[in-house]
Amino acid sequence: MDKILSNLGLCARARGLVDGTDIVCSLMANNRIYLVFLANDASENTKKKIRNKANYYNVEVQESYSSEELSSAIGKVGRMVVGISNESFLKILKK
Repeated sequence: MDKILSNLGLCARARGLVDGTDIVCSLMANNRIYLVFLANDASENTKKKIRNKANYYNVEVQESYSSEELSSAIGKVGRMVVGISNESFLKILKK
């Protein structure tokens, strides 16, 4: 597991992230999401929805991991979208 994924796990345990398409989209609208991890094997509909929202609200989207990698990093099953909601963890993940 690489450094970003292990830091995602730390962020999840510290409740600094949210997962799921609908909640990430709603928090993006409230400017409470700073970075989005989108699984590269997500459906085209999910990808389009997240990309459009992120583009509108100026949120960076990273698509370098599969849903299996994201899910195992945060300790949940079947997650396609993970949003970072803590600015401190954003700095850690950007290093």
